[in-house]
Amino acid sequence: MDTSESSTEHPTEDPAPARPPRRGWRRWAMDTRPLRRPAYRRLWASTVVTAVGSQLTAVAVPKQIYDITGSSAWVGYASLAGLLPLVVFALWGGAVADSMDRRKLLLITNSGIAVTSVLFWLQAATGLESVAVLMVLLAAQQAFFGLNAPARSASMARLVPEHELAAANALGSTVMQTGLVAGPLLAGALIPVIGLPELYLIDALALCVAVWAVLRLPALPPLVATVTRRAGVREVAAGFRYIALHKVLLLSFLADIVAMVLGMPRALFPQLAAQTYAPYGEGLALGLLFAAIPIGAVAGGLFSGTFSRARRHGWMVIGAVVAWGVAITGFGLSASLWVAVAFLAAAGVADMVSMVFRGAILLSAATDEMRGRMQGVFTVVVAGGPRLADVLHGTAGSAFGARTAVVGGGVLVVAVMLTLAAAAPELRRYRV
Repeated sequence: MDTSESSTEHPTEDPAPARPPRRGWRRWAMDTRPLRRPAYRRLWASTVVTAVGSQLTAVAVPKQIYDITGSSAWVGYASLAGLLPLVVFALWGGAVADSMDRRKLLLITNSGIAVTSVLFWLQAATGLESVAVLMVLLAAQQAFFGLNAPARSASMARLVPEHELAAANALGSTVMQTGLVAGPLLAGALIPVIGLPELYLIDALALCVAVWAVLRLPALPPLVATVTRRAGVREVAAGFRYIALHKVLLLSFLADIVAMVLGMPRALFPQLAAQTYAPYGEGLALGLLFAAIPIGAVAGGLFSGTFSRARRHGWMVIGAVVAWGVAITGFGLSASLWVAVAFLAAAGVADMVSMVFRGAILLSAATDEMRGRMQGVFTVVVAGGPRLADVLHGTAGSAFGARTAVVGGGVLVVAVMLTLAAAAPELRRYRV
């Protein structure tokens, strides 16, 4: 690897049985090498269980708020109520993950998320119908998630060897993207049958399974045990200084910001469905537009063997972001709904590749005592970028038209990413 800052120690890594190299079509399918390691397999299994369950709550909360208020504005306010705790606690949670046993932090936070799901179920089952209670519970749940996500992601580098980090990221990202597709579909099918309270209860039960899986992980204490560890503002600030001093980390964050802020057009999907693709049926068009990117990402994950063994991680990020920009530009130029969906699906594949290698860079290029804070910033960027894009694209769509705004965003992604790659040899040279 080209950076001297990387930690090559994997003290809790499980031995994996050697297998002959895969041949034929199997070498292109999902790279499952990390699943041969029991500790990673348990962490991944907890993600499988919660990926769909969490989406049940993600659908149930706005549905219940709309049922109570009859106002989409209140649904939007609830989203903002969850964003601030997520940002604050993700940044702080990264520092906490670097200061204590990550397994213990995962147990505490997964238990906290499970308790909030039980409280969601109780308020719905008793017919409380209080928007204030729902928003408080949502804020608490997002705070626990903000604390949980950095520890979960940072733990991977201690459970699999460095050359399998890309494959491990692909496995986790595929599960999460599958949850984004299957969870809402399942919620839509179950709500008329069992009702909202039971959706919350299913999520709570799934989280209990996740707690059990985490309980079976090995201890993951800080590697440098002699250093006094704290988790305050100074430690959070140290994480940002670390990013500024290590250009490859900074560039990995900038690549995601470029792609998501300039090129995520989801705020324009309703306008495009109602205007450009109205002849296909507004409801059908809207559903396909929202589903296309996650479906493409899942497809990319299922065939991650085609790219997960690549060693030039920097070039993979650059290529994936440029491909995202090209696909978004093609989407904006498409008058046919089916061509538009194909371009969005291609963008989803590019997004999966970008996620896999940006995640691998963050885990391999940072030392273990900084990985939690890097993942905290990563959580904030992933959560905040699309929301900023909603504001930017919504404004541009109103001013210049939806398709013009989409095409302009896609072209900007390509231009800015190529400029960044030309000006930053650290990213181009980075490899495992």
